[in-house]
Amino acid sequence: MINWFWFILMAAGIIYAAFSGEAAALNTALFSAAENTPLLILELCGMICLWCGLMKIAEKSGLVALLGKMLAPLIRLLFPDLPKNSPAYFPILMNVSANLLGIGNAATPFGLKAMEELQKINRDKERASPSMVTFLVMNTSCITLLPTMVISLRVAAGSTDPTATVAATVIASTAGLTFALILDRLMRLFYYRR
Repeated sequence: MINWFWFILMAAGIIYAAFSGEAAALNTALFSAAENTPLLILELCGMICLWCGLMKIAEKSGLVALLGKMLAPLIRLLFPDLPKNSPAYFPILMNVSANLLGIGNAATPFGLKAMEELQKINRDKERASPSMVTFLVMNTSCITLLPTMVISLRVAAGSTDPTATVAATVIASTAGLTFALILDRLMRLFYYRR
């Protein structure tokens, strides 16, 4: 599905450039992007390694566990149907912690592990449980306190103020998560009343 989406976007751009007389600008942009991509990839790899390393240090030092303990009451409130000592809590907490720090690629393995653990306790193996849906909502719209990937991209692009988007990111991601969780609860009520 996503391949079709990218194909439509590229085809629309090429068709627009051809009919608007901007084919030369399109060629210049394509070759410029192809030339700059390897350097951008190397710069991003360095940033990803740095943030993943810092996350590992935070994990080994107990900082992530401390953040997890601080978030635990909220997580229990959001997942009332999980057993108290469920093995799903740790990967959920780690996923949320990594997302809070803007390290989505470090959050992914924890997200997969959390879904695996949630599926183990799911009664209906053919449908997502309410906890799985809530976790998916949280994972896709999590609050980001430090958008490390955006900062890394802005540094790589030569921004004079790479952290200028932090406040806007915190506000937007907080609003997004709040709305998503409210909608999740409303849909739960609607679903269970049927």
